Amino acid sequence: MQAEKGNKVKVHYTLKNNDGDVIESSKNEVPIEFVIGDNNVIPGFEKGILGMKVDETKTVTVPVEDGYGPRDEKKTFEFGKENAPGNFEPQVGQMVQLHRPDGQAVTVTVMSKTWFENRKFTRTNKLME
Repeated sequence: MQAEKGNKVKVHYTLKNNDGDVIESSKNEVPIEFVIGDNNVIPGFEKGILGMKVDETKTVTVPVEDGYGPRDEKKTFEFGKENAPGNFEPQVGQMVQLHRPDGQAVTVTVMSKTWFENRKFTRTNKLME
């Protein structure tokens, strides 16, 4: 049986950037589960799953327009360490969940760390939510 629209699937994945660095992975975790066509994952990932068979392994390259979209500098902001818990030591490329003043959770990606310990993040959608 091949995966098709309307099927509920469970998928292990490893997300890598263009340099081949692992951003996140479900390898040692629970696989993600979703219904193909319900728009619960990025379109490029969903397209890559279509036609796969049980236990098949596949590499899928997702173009920007079928992923999280192009980088938007308007969604980049600095976040001072004084606003984080004392043990907050994120790494560049790490995805972190923050909470807006209204309590809504927002997943961001650490883009850089400055010499004076401020953190710079950009908003993104996380593959698993």
